[in-house]
Amino acid sequence: MEIQTVLLILLAAIVALTVVFYQYFHKNPRKGTQRIILASLRFLTLFCALLLLINPQFVKRDYFVEKTKLVLLVDESLSMDTHTDEVGIREHLKAWTDNEAVQTRFEIHKYGFGNGVNPLDSVQFTRNNTDIYKALTDVNEIFGNHPKSILLFTDGNQTLGRDYEYLNLNNNSTVHPVVIGDTTQYEDLSVRLINTNTYAFLKNKFPLEAQLVYRGNREVAKSVSVLMDGKIVHRENMQFSSSKRSQTLNTLIEAQSVGVKPLQVRLESLQNERNPFNNMRETAIEVIDEKTKIAIVSEVLHPDIGALKKSIETNEQRTVVLLKPTDKAEKYDDVGLFILYQPTRRFKNVYERIDQLGANKFTIAGTKTDWPFLNQIQNSFFKERLNQTEEIIPVLNNGFGVFGLADFSVQGYPPLEGQLGDIELKKESETLLFQRIRGVDLDIPLFSILTEGNQREAILFGENLWRWRAQNYRNNQNFEDFDALISKLMVYLSSNSGRNRLELDYDRVFDDASLAKVRASYYDESYAFDAAASLKISIQSKENDFSREAPLLLKGSYYETDLSDLQAGEYNFTITVESENLKRSGSFKILDFNPEKQTYSSNFNKLQRLAENNNGKAYLPGQMDELTEELSNSQRYTPVQKSTQNVVSLIDFKVLLGIMAMTLALEWFIRKYNGLI
Repeated sequence: MEIQTVLLILLAAIVALTVVFYQYFHKNPRKGTQRIILASLRFLTLFCALLLLINPQFVKRDYFVEKTKLVLLVDESLSMDTHTDEVGIREHLKAWTDNEAVQTRFEIHKYGFGNGVNPLDSVQFTRNNTDIYKALTDVNEIFGNHPKSILLFTDGNQTLGRDYEYLNLNNNSTVHPVVIGDTTQYEDLSVRLINTNTYAFLKNKFPLEAQLVYRGNREVAKSVSVLMDGKIVHRENMQFSSSKRSQTLNTLIEAQSVGVKPLQVRLESLQNERNPFNNMRETAIEVIDEKTKIAIVSEVLHPDIGALKKSIETNEQRTVVLLKPTDKAEKYDDVGLFILYQPTRRFKNVYERIDQLGANKFTIAGTKTDWPFLNQIQNSFFKERLNQTEEIIPVLNNGFGVFGLADFSVQGYPPLEGQLGDIELKKESETLLFQRIRGVDLDIPLFSILTEGNQREAILFGENLWRWRAQNYRNNQNFEDFDALISKLMVYLSSNSGRNRLELDYDRVFDDASLAKVRASYYDESYAFDAAASLKISIQSKENDFSREAPLLLKGSYYETDLSDLQAGEYNFTITVESENLKRSGSFKILDFNPEKQTYSSNFNKLQRLAENNNGKAYLPGQMDELTEELSNSQRYTPVQKSTQNVVSLIDFKVLLGIMAMTLALEWFIRKYNGLI
């Protein structure tokens, strides 16, 4: 407590005594015990009041030593198992944790990582992917601005995430990579990438592209083969050299039978090649024997038409033809679905043709739509005509249940352009998107699905749909979410079958087990999404006696099961709704591809550049004594004594107020009892 505070307390006591003296003793002839009691009560009251005004405080200082955080970050991916063993890494970690000099200067933390970071209990090289960039940034976030030194035990081979080579953490961090494995760069041939279509049509040829890479300094000639269903369907020779390290295989393969077909690209190995695993890469393609013909009918040129055509034809089951409403009737033959873009009176024959065929349709209305004609020619909906255009922001209906939306979102999507006016939907309908105009959410549909019997129809009350596809690319660097929505819409509209209460969403082929997921949407008898249902999946391997059952977990507007622990192979599955006799089946294939086996040598150069960017240095396992000396003697890691200052109030306001209330009450009671009031 400071001297100034003590003097103020003494002064408060003197002032209280002085006031009491003049009130009770100065020129006061009364004597006796009563006067002393009253004076004491008055003194306590005044002294407590003055203490409340002074509010005396004292400062408490706590001293502590802040040590640098030493983070032992271990790569637990499968590639590490090639270069070292778990016992060897454990011995390195034990040497650091048992070192007295290190314990004196550092606070030690241990973490393991693959595609994520977790506290390290025991070392196990079981992770299927490596993301060094994410591991370092996660550790940096965990410890914030505290001084820290990261010892990164890794081979430097990353299979996921951003390039870690140029990562620069904050100034309080250093990174010392401990490079595990053989740093010698051996001569190697590898198949890096395979590009092909998802679907192919029976008896048609589909393109296949493969990137072949050579690491070495001499001229090499090797053959590359393409196998489909285990049979060689293409072979050619490739020339490599120190100046021609990369070659691209381009060929056309004929789809000869229906089904999911495995495709393998095999590159002949070099003599005594250290890593034969990367000489083969596998993918798969689904061969189908049916194709849907979709007609986009329009008399205006608009970017929406091109965007729809590209989006629809990403699935090669579908082909799009562009027609005018005045074209001859034979051009409409074999059309399975009509997309009517901004209909006008010239569409009269088109509507008559659709009625004759009983075909489904998707109507897109906009600023050039002839609404008096459209309201008259069909009986699915009616729109009030106000002849005023407006920008319409889409609002997603999370309760939409006609088909699964997965992760589709319109957050941040640009507005469509349409005409104002109330809309009446005359058939059974469900709205996917509502309208927001000038910041006001309206109970007016923007995008709806209508059904009547087996007839299906969709209506979009706005143009400039191409902007949504462009925004999807801006958000994700691809068109996948938008194209997936259009694909599901086309599947729904192309089918006249009854609506399923249990819908499945999954890929037929997974390149990696970590990507394997199956989603399902279940609807009750009124076709509203049921979030309280219990769904389970039964999985059987086609190749052995493996089988298991597991529940599906609710993920918002769908159910999902994670199959990332399955081995490569082909599987059948059945999803069942418990308490109901409702089930759907399917099949998928997980390819045997391990990215951790694609590189044999450790990447010392990249780890050295990472260390240089973060005030560190790369070391080999045999240089641990040198690293220990650096950490033990460097002034950068010297522990720092720090203090915290805690200001504590000497008094408790509640106690003082209680004492004052009690003394005043006693004084009043004594005076009242003795007739002094």
